[in-house]
Amino acid sequence: MIKSLRIENFVLIESLEIRFSKGLTIITGETGAGKSILLGALGLIMGNRADTKTLYNEDKKCIIEGVFDIRMYDLKAFFEQHDIDYEQELIIRREITPSGKSRAFVNDTPTNLKVLQSLSSSLIDLHQQFDTLDINDNSFQLQMIDALANNKPLVVEYQQQYKAYQADKRILADLIERNESSAKELDFIRFQLNELETAELKEDEQNELEEELNRLSNAEEIAQTLSSAYQQLNENEIATISQLEEIGQALNQVSKFDTELKDLYTRFNSIVLELQDLSADFERLAEDIEFDPQRIQEVQERLDLIYRLQKKHSVQTVAELLEIQEDLSRRQNAFENLSVEIEALDKDIRLMEKELWKQAEQLRERRHKVFSSFEEKVQRLLAELSMTHAVLKVDLRPMEKLGPSGADDVRFLFAANKGGRLQQIKEVASGGELSRLALVTKSLVASAIPLPTLIFDEIDSGISGDVALKMGNILRKLSDEHQVISITHSPQVASKADKHYFAYKSIKDERTLTQLKLLKDEERITSIATMLSQDPPSNSAIENARELLKHS
Repeated sequence: MIKSLRIENFVLIESLEIRFSKGLTIITGETGAGKSILLGALGLIMGNRADTKTLYNEDKKCIIEGVFDIRMYDLKAFFEQHDIDYEQELIIRREITPSGKSRAFVNDTPTNLKVLQSLSSSLIDLHQQFDTLDINDNSFQLQMIDALANNKPLVVEYQQQYKAYQADKRILADLIERNESSAKELDFIRFQLNELETAELKEDEQNELEEELNRLSNAEEIAQTLSSAYQQLNENEIATISQLEEIGQALNQVSKFDTELKDLYTRFNSIVLELQDLSADFERLAEDIEFDPQRIQEVQERLDLIYRLQKKHSVQTVAELLEIQEDLSRRQNAFENLSVEIEALDKDIRLMEKELWKQAEQLRERRHKVFSSFEEKVQRLLAELSMTHAVLKVDLRPMEKLGPSGADDVRFLFAANKGGRLQQIKEVASGGELSRLALVTKSLVASAIPLPTLIFDEIDSGISGDVALKMGNILRKLSDEHQVISITHSPQVASKADKHYFAYKSIKDERTLTQLKLLKDEERITSIATMLSQDPPSNSAIENARELLKHS
């Protein structure tokens, strides 16, 4: 609810603060006294655009500040979303400088008009004649019907599941798009993976193959070198090993004379033995090595394959190729799993949709049950408000697709005159008819629907007497559940106020000012009596005013 509104330097207001009650606040005053200026100021903190022409003093800035109690509004998520500190007492401020610059603040945090408009729509429901009211909005009409049908638990459950259903549908659409757009990519992955898997690479084979190719390519030279070494060691006329053996025999003869000589003999003998082993290996290898053109071709082709794959994938080793192969395998599995995921999610969505249709049918049945009673009550109350022949019908059309609140398209059809064709409200209702219709419908659902502060601007225009009294009663009853503020010219409506403000004009420094005064009991009697007759009021008007207040 709005607790107070402070206005500085705005149109005809130099400085003014108005405090509001929880119940019904009435604002009266002479025509032109500035009541509409209050709504203009309120519109600024609701996000309306500013104009420097509204400055009372063109050399000073204008400040409009509203203080709200928002404990019951469940707005914490909104504040977190927009990075604004949350307090149970909310302060919205607009400032307009003489240069035309406009600034908006929520709890002293600078913000933009879009955020301000979104926030204030949850706080204030402003009804002005010829404005588009939410009574025209089909979703709000459906919300009222659900309130009357006590559908809140079922609607909440449906909306939670519908939200999950929509989220899964978005995920499914994204998965399908990814799957379709990646078909070519998957083919390429499969081609690359198949190429690597067919190669049957082994991590150390490149070095082994390169060594083998070197050996095979130089087989004749290797064999010749080994054979020559063997012959020089064993078969030449002056064979190296034979000469060394003779030296060894001589050393053996003298080794018995000296310990050091014995050690030298032992070392020398070891060398001879090693040369004998080497000679045997030279012979063996020389015999084993042969020039094999077919094997050379096989090794060369295998290495060419490896080199080509390395160049293709921009790597240097077989180990890196094996890593790429593993990664391609993982990516292929991911694509294949994507198809499985799509199939499973599609199945889940179908089951969710089936359950949602069941809930939507339940909602439709419950909605149908309250139509007749609602239509009758609206017609009766409109008749009391001097709209004798007005008719409201609830038109429910089943939708082919599920929506956020079920599968129903609910529209209020209205005819103000007898025999008139029923049409959507916005197409046929005048400003006064809209206001009274909004008042009537909202009064019927006041205890069941979360409405913000309701502000009515001359909702009683064109009515008087008993009809105005009944409208006042409706406003008073509505204020039992919600904060209601009404600007009125009707003494009958004014008599129902919990707080009664009087707007008037005064002169200061040769300029007209709008002032606002909270009326006390006797002042209320005089003000209402003046509205009933003239200024000053007659004695009978004063008595009538007392009687009105007595029965309020």
